[in-house]
Amino acid sequence: MFKGSLPALVTPFSNGQVDVDALKKLVNWHVDQGSHGLVPVGTTGESPTLTHAEHDLVVETVVNEAAGRIPVIAGAGSNNTAETVRLVMAAKKAGADAALVVTPYYNKPTQAGLIAHFTAAAECGLPIVIYNIPPRSVVDMTPDTMAELAKLEMIIGVKDATADLSRVPAQRMRCGADFIQLSGEDATALGYNAHGGHGCISVTANIAPKLIAEFQESTLAGDYAKALTQLDRLMPLHEAVFTEPGLVGAKYGMSLLGMCSEEVRSPLVGLTDATKEKMRKAMVHAGLLN
Repeated sequence: MFKGSLPALVTPFSNGQVDVDALKKLVNWHVDQGSHGLVPVGTTGESPTLTHAEHDLVVETVVNEAAGRIPVIAGAGSNNTAETVRLVMAAKKAGADAALVVTPYYNKPTQAGLIAHFTAAAECGLPIVIYNIPPRSVVDMTPDTMAELAKLEMIIGVKDATADLSRVPAQRMRCGADFIQLSGEDATALGYNAHGGHGCISVTANIAPKLIAEFQESTLAGDYAKALTQLDRLMPLHEAVFTEPGLVGAKYGMSLLGMCSEEVRSPLVGLTDATKEKMRKAMVHAGLLN
């Protein structure tokens, strides 16, 4: 079910509030553009600054608007195991197809602590995708720990943001070929799939959903010559989006397309003029703007 291009969906705001109408518009746009799934309320969805009520509202809105047309993996991560369980249960109640659970940040658990945390999440009865992102969480789940967790029926895959392509075969050998491996880094998504990955939870796909869906389809079909041509169109955009925090770049690009406001929540702020110009040029290069 989970493969190809799965945009890490932004949360649109209007005057400080979640813009539900814009969010519904985004869901339908991604369905029409060929995205293979949606991942709301992750880091790109500004989950750290959403209230619990807003978090639940976004998940419910996306699930209801998607209406089974494409799968939804709801962000449900916290460094508090009890809160993580609450978020996973809320995602399950809303009808999400799976939950994305990040390795607990800041408190730096051991590998045994990671096993305890993810086991508690798995006991909720909703499929769990592990989000392993050492640069943000300051803890790295080893392939051996992942293999131990993969024995649990509800632990179905990983969003891998280690930027280490050797992790893909290492995790496949330990967790099995059915364990879903999704890249968490746009710039290396081609190499990730070439090593045996199944897709990408993508920030840039917020701006270029059709092109990235087609790029993912090329890699999964083994047509790397076509994928390289598509990557050449995308690479300046990947670089521009992540010049400053990626979700800020994504929202600015989407505002140029008329899809949502560029509004973000503090402590994030809008792009500098220099980065805005870099974004415009990259979007022209990708064929998204004239």
